[in-house]
Amino acid sequence: MLALIAGQGQLPRILVERLSSAPYIASLEGFDPNGLTPDRRFRLETLGSLIDDLKASGVTEVCFAGAIARAAVDPAALDAATIPLVPRIMAALQMGDDAALRTVLSIFEEAGMKIRAASALAPDLLPPEGVLTKRQVEDHHRNDATRAAEIAATLGDLDLGQSCVVRKGQALALEALPGTDFMLETLIGTDFGPGGVFFKAKKPEQDMRIDLPVIGVETVQRAAKAGLDGLIIEAGGVMVLELTEVVAAADEAGVFLWVRAV
Repeated sequence: MLALIAGQGQLPRILVERLSSAPYIASLEGFDPNGLTPDRRFRLETLGSLIDDLKASGVTEVCFAGAIARAAVDPAALDAATIPLVPRIMAALQMGDDAALRTVLSIFEEAGMKIRAASALAPDLLPPEGVLTKRQVEDHHRNDATRAAEIAATLGDLDLGQSCVVRKGQALALEALPGTDFMLETLIGTDFGPGGVFFKAKKPEQDMRIDLPVIGVETVQRAAKAGLDGLIIEAGGVMVLELTEVVAAADEAGVFLWVRAV
C-alpha cells in the first residue's frame, strides 16, 4: 500500500489522479494539499506515531509531494513514539533542504518503507527536451542559459535554491528559502531592462525521490509579469504540472519554455 505524504500545491492531486488505486494521504498540519482531503493530519512532534500508524495500516511505500515550510518544534507536543527521533529532527532543522529531507527519508526507510519518487509514479510530468512554445530561443538566451546553469549548480552545491534569473550574463535573482514564487515576485515592477531568463534545475547531488523541482502555470505568469523572455528547465530534472496548460500560458504571454538537456 502506498502513502502520500502531501503538502500544498497541485502535485499531490495530480499524482492521485494518475494512480490506479487511492493512496493513504497524510499531510502536515497547516499544509493541506489542494483539492484533496487527507486521511490524517500530523505534526512534526508526532512523526513517530504517524510512522507507527502507517505500518499498522499496511503501508509499505511512501511518496512525498507538495510544498511545506519548516515548523518550530513544541517540546510539550512530543509524543512517546517521536521522542527517540528528536535529536535527528532537531539536527535536520538546522540543515539545508536537501540534507534535511534526506534525514526524513532515512527515518521512513528504517521503518521498512520504500520511498517512491513522484516522477516515477507520474513520468509524464517530466516533459520532453526542446523548445515547446511558439516563441523560440535566440543565441543570447543560450548564453544566459549556460551562465544560469553554472549559478544554479553553485546554489545546489550550497544546498540553497534550485532556480535563478539571468540577463546578459548577470544574475538578477537567486532562489533561497522563500522559494521560486517569492524570487519572481521581487522582480515584478523592477526596472532591470527588457529580457532575461528564468532557469530551474535539480541540485547536483539531489535525491531524485524527493523535492524534485516543479513549475506550473503560475510560474509562467510570474516570469512574464517580471518581463522575462522565457523559462528554461532542466530536462529530466524538473516536473511540469499540466504541461498543455503551461505551454498555452507561455504562448499567450509571448514567452518561451525550453526543456534544456544538461
